[in-house]
Parts: sequence; C-alpha cells; structure tokens
Amino acid sequence: MSLPAPSSRARVKPRFALYDLAAAAAAPYIALYLRDVTILSSSQSMVVLYCLFSVLCTLVAFWVLDIEGTVPRYFSLGDALNLAKAVVVGELLTTVGLFTITRLEGIPRSVPAIHALILGAGLITARVIVKLYNRRQASALERPVSPQNLILIGLNDLSVLFFNFLGAAASGRWKTIALLDADPRLLDRVVHGVRVLGPPEHLATVIDEFRVHGVRTDRVILGAQQDDATLRGISRICEPYGVDVAILPDFFSDRAWGAAGAPSPDSPALVAPDVSRYFWYKARLELPIALAMLIILSPIFLFASVLALIDVGFPVMFWQRRIGRGGQEFLIYKLRTLRLAYDREGRPVPEAERLSRIGRLLRRTRLDEFPQLFSVIIGDMSLIGPRPLLLQDQPSDPAVRLSVRPGITGWAQMNGGTLLSAEEKGPLDAWYVQNASPWLDLKIIGLTLGYFFRGERRAKTPKPARQRRDSLQLAWRAPGPDPRAAVPQKDGRSR
Repeated sequence: MSLPAPSSRARVKPRFALYDLAAAAAAPYIALYLRDVTILSSSQSMVVLYCLFSVLCTLVAFWVLDIEGTVPRYFSLGDALNLAKAVVVGELLTTVGLFTITRLEGIPRSVPAIHALILGAGLITARVIVKLYNRRQASALERPVSPQNLILIGLNDLSVLFFNFLGAAASGRWKTIALLDADPRLLDRVVHGVRVLGPPEHLATVIDEFRVHGVRTDRVILGAQQDDATLRGISRICEPYGVDVAILPDFFSDRAWGAAGAPSPDSPALVAPDVSRYFWYKARLELPIALAMLIILSPIFLFASVLALIDVGFPVMFWQRRIGRGGQEFLIYKLRTLRLAYDREGRPVPEAERLSRIGRLLRRTRLDEFPQLFSVIIGDMSLIGPRPLLLQDQPSDPAVRLSVRPGITGWAQMNGGTLLSAEEKGPLDAWYVQNASPWLDLKIIGLTLGYFFRGERRAKTPKPARQRRDSLQLAWRAPGPDPRAAVPQKDGRSR
C-alpha cells in the first residue's frame, strides 16, 4: 500500500488533464443520446441538470482519487483499476444525489450504467494514446541497445526466480525467448509470457527457427546441474551457432554475468546522419493516413486473415526482427503464407508442402503486408521508405538507408524488389533518401498500385545513387560469416 505524501508535499489544488475534462463532459451526453434523450427533449431541464451534476461528481471523484497524478507513459493495470474506482464513485455520487433530489425523472434508468462504460472507455483510451505518443517520442531520443537472448532448459523453482531476477535487475539487457522441458505436460504452457516450445532434444530446431525470424540466440541456460554426457551433448549442439552454455546455479558469477548488455558482435554500431527535413513532416502526416487506411481496408484485411487461417491455421501472423532506423531492431508482422517449418516431433517439413495457392495469392497481392500498418502507427515504420531487411541481408554500406524509418513500399521494391541483391538495393534506397519529395512518394504509390496487376519486375535502368560521403557518415560493422546456413523459408526473406 502506498503512503500519502508528507504534509508539506501534499497537493491540495485540483488539477485535471484536458483529456479527462473532455471525457467527463462528453460521456453523459453520449449516454443520453444513445437512449434517445437529448437537450431538445421535453425534459430539457432534467437532461441539463444530469449532465452538469454528473460532470461535477466525476471531477470530485477524479480529484479525491488523484487520477491526474498517474503518468500515462507508465500506465499499468493498477492505474486502470484506479480509473475504474473513480468512475464507479462518480456514478454513485451522481445517481444517489440526483435520485434524492429529483428521483431521476426524465432520465432512463440504464443511463448511469451506459455513462460509466463510456467514461471508463474514454479515460483508458486517452491514456493509451498518450502512452503510445510518449513511446514514439522516447524511441527517437534513446540510443538502442540490443538485448542478449536466452533459451532456458528445464523448469523448476530456481527457473521462476531467475525470471523474476531478469525482470528486476536486467530488464532490457537479457531476454528469455524460449523454454524447453522434458515433461510433455508442460508443452505449450506459458511462464512469465514465455512459452514451452518442446523438449531439450529440439534445441537445434528452435535455434534455427528463431534465426529465420531474425532473432539470434546468445546463450543457453540449464535450469539445474546436468551430468557430463548431457552437458557435452548440449554444447555440441550450440557450438556451430557460437552460442554459450551456462548452468543456472553458476549463472550469477561475475564471469558469466559481466558481459550482460554488451552489444552483439553482429550488431551494427550506428550514428544516424542528417537527412532531409521532409522526413520529419512525412512521419507526422503518415499517422492519420495509416489510421484511415486501417479503418477503410479492415474488411479486406479480415478476409485475407480468414484465408490465411483456412490455409495455414494458427497462428495467423508471421513476425520477424528487422533492422530499422539507426540500426535499431524492431518486429515486423505479416500474414502467414507458409505452413509450419517443423512438425510436432521437430522434423522439418519439405518446402514443396508449405506454400499453397492461397499463400501465393496473398504474396502476389501483398495482402500479407497489411499488418505493417500497425508498425506505421506506433512509429517503427513509414508508408514509403527503404524496406526493412534482416541483419544478414544488409548491403555492405547501409549508411543512408538506415538513416530513415523503413517503409512498407519503396523505390527499390518498384525497381525489382526480391529480384535484386542486397548490394543492388543499397544504392536505390540511398537515392530515394537523398531525393525524397512528395512527388517522388506519389510516383512510388502509383507504381505500387500498378504492381498488383503487373507483378514484380526488375527495372532495366534503375536510378543510380549519388551518395554524399561528406555529410552521411555511419560506422558499420558487417556481420561475420554465418556458422550454419539457415533453414530456407520464403516467409523469412527480406522483402
């Protein structure tokens, strides 16, 4: 339980956020309107009284429970419950007060309940929007640090304590991406948001599948002491991938923990160069455009999702970690167009059995890219820009293309897309960044619409890049050779 502030630090003066005032003022009128009661009705005075009195009671509840004191950026479940208490208290004050005075004459008895639901939804929605906005602003200022990814083998009490420790002491530096356990009853169970994906024998296939999604595995942790034969077997599996193996009871030693949070040897060290001011304005214009597209095209997206569900089953979404602006990693989402790469026994499924006619249709029409509109809304992507690539697919000099947010479509896509090599995409993306304008973006939109009919074609004379080396400087360390070829998956291609 939290303590009140000392007397000299207590805030007595009422203070309300603008969005709370707007929600408190609009909710009673909307509730009355839904019950066909307006200020133009015969009981006009009672309607006005209800609106004014409910606003007053709501603001009193907000003040008493210090609703404005919560920070939207750190909005949590506890804050949501506090909002619910404020809504209930405000509605009780309104209902009891007006019933005592007027017996709620002219006001339908269901209005207070509808009023409470609308007010609660409005308060929570406003805070979620502010939280997303603050996240966008903070992500533009913070220097990205790639976390070290762990696979934990063996569930026990120590493993659960280890999860709690990671969340409290190493948040953002270490991340558990998968659990493996020999007990078949634990398969598909979830511990602290991490799913048990299979037995320890599936370790190699789990590492492979995450690599296809652009997620490297940095360390395998054993939840308990193992015999020498088991430890040697796990070490042999991890050795080709360059993955360290540690035993959980020994994990908290200085030798094992000292390198936590250090950049991965494969991660680019980036210093973003200056780009045209046009991208600043474009980012703010694309948010309402993406929201409108999401609403207008939602029936098409729903239809494509049903097709994907019928074709490949659950999950409908495919995700991958790509490299975005400034070398920061983010998750990109698509509708799945391939069936699962491995069966329940961990055996690989032949490539010819994975792609169907529906999958080809979704890829050709680019309907599988629709979920990336959500990435535009939260600020990870742009509608038009260089396509986000996997780390291993980056060109040798990605300085310019990584200086802006990646796009759903772009200049390189209209000049060949997946038919181009990484080294061919680099100059095309750099040319776009250096020559971006509203007219060029409109041209790319027109070419994208034409793409749905003509399909993907390689341009005969793609635009060359004119890189300004003096003003665009980027420190880049190319990834080293892959110790083991990834399992071929078309869903994993950077396109």
